[in-house]
This record gives sequence, C-alpha cells and structure tokens, in this order.
Amino acid sequence: MSQDYPYQDAFNRVLQQRAMAQATQDEYNATLTDFFKYLENFNPTYQREHRVNQLQTPDVEQYLGMLVDARQIQNQTYNKVLSHLNVYFKFLFSHSWTPYLPTLDLKSKPKQAAQPVNYQWVDQLDSLLADPRLHVYTRLTLLLIAHGYPVQAFLAPNFTATLDTHAWNAAAQQFLTELHAFLAPLQQRFQSQDWLLKQRAAADPHLTLPGLHKYLRPDQALVGFSLSPTVLYQGYLVNYLRRHPQLSDREAIAALHLEPDSIDYYRRLARHAD
Repeated sequence: MSQDYPYQDAFNRVLQQRAMAQATQDEYNATLTDFFKYLENFNPTYQREHRVNQLQTPDVEQYLGMLVDARQIQNQTYNKVLSHLNVYFKFLFSHSWTPYLPTLDLKSKPKQAAQPVNYQWVDQLDSLLADPRLHVYTRLTLLLIAHGYPVQAFLAPNFTATLDTHAWNAAAQQFLTELHAFLAPLQQRFQSQDWLLKQRAAADPHLTLPGLHKYLRPDQALVGFSLSPTVLYQGYLVNYLRRHPQLSDREAIAALHLEPDSIDYYRRLARHAD
C-alpha cells in the first residue's frame, strides 16, 4: 500500500497508541501529506534524493513561510502545523531515522486577537460579480461560496457536473456568461468541463488551493477584505444564520451541512458580528 509521506504506517501506529481521536489523526496525516507534497515540488534538498533524514530547519521554515505568505494562515493554524511536524520529527529522531530535529529551534507564534467576521460581502455579491477589476476566478470563488459551497468542494474534479445554476439571479447569470467565454479555450485544451482550470499546460489541469490563492491574493487590496476561502465561507455561514435566526439547530445544521458540534460556534459569531 502506497504511503503519502515517509514512515506513515509506523507513525499512524504511534498516534493510535496515544488513543488519539480519528479526526486528530486525520489532521496529522493531512499536514504531513501536504508538507511532503510541497517538498516534492519546491524543495531542492528533498527533490535530490527524497530522503527525510536530510531535512533540516530551513526546509521546514520554507514550508511554513509558504503557508503564511501564499495561504495566509492565521497564527493558530501555524502553531498547529508546527506542532504536527514537531511530533513527527521527534518520532523519526526517536527511531534514529533522522539525525536532526529540524523543528527544535522553531517557535510558535503568539495568539492573535480575534478579527470580526466579514459577513457583509455576501450582500455585496452582485456588485462584486460585476467588477471587471477582479479576476474571473476571484469572482467565481465569491459566487460559489455565497451559494454555500466550501473550497474543498468546488476545487474537486467534476464538481460542476451536478451543479444547478438555473435559480441563480440575473447578476450571477451575467457573470456566468463571462465565465464561460473565459473558460471555453481552456476547457477545449484540457477536454474538461470543470471551471477552475490552470491556464498553462499541465498533467492535471485542475487548479489547486495554492494556485487559487495566486488569483485571490492580488484582488484583496481591491475589495478591502480577506479573500481567503476559509474566511469567506465563515462569513457566508454567519450571514446565513443572521438572516435565518428562527431556524432550530437541527434545521441550520441540515441547511449548512455543518457538524453538530460547530453550530454553537457559528451562532455565537453571528450574535457578535458587527
């Protein structure tokens, strides 16, 4: 069975011995899979021989720097990722599978003050869709999130195959006309009907999350608020709950596809939103 990163099976056995919740184990695996995928594509040390025992502090710093600069992660997420990597490298070191502890000198970041959630962007969607200064992919991201789709859903291949846009309003329909004109040559080149496609030749034509951020990041200065898909989606959830205060928890969970233990959190955000 193939592994997504070195010593994955052995590391997972250690996590299981700690009686760790499955969701937490999944977070560790997601972090490490992403870390080594990044090294595979962008880190010369790892690209040469794919040996984990050659990795040192600058290699981890490079990845963490990318998370901050390209994905604009918050300090809380940074600290969680660093913690996952620290546990993994201590595991390797304890088995003599690496002579280094590349996370030893890396410090966690201070807790950030909570920022008010911008839920008002959803109410401005029509004007945002009509703004030609914003890249087509930026406007598409806003449109899809405003209709309740998280980024992991709409970046997945074949997402558009089951998407029904007939009930969307006139502003959305006008934007979709512009979108289809933009996509036509890309869809022809890649023989794909998906919407978020790379603009250069690639074995996999689908845009990745880091690739999407390259379009979103320059447009943030134009709109004046965060275009992080995670932050936008949080704003959508708060907007929905503010507009539908009469919904029971069960109805809100069903409508928003939320985990039951997260509804209180989003209701609290909705109550305290400016």
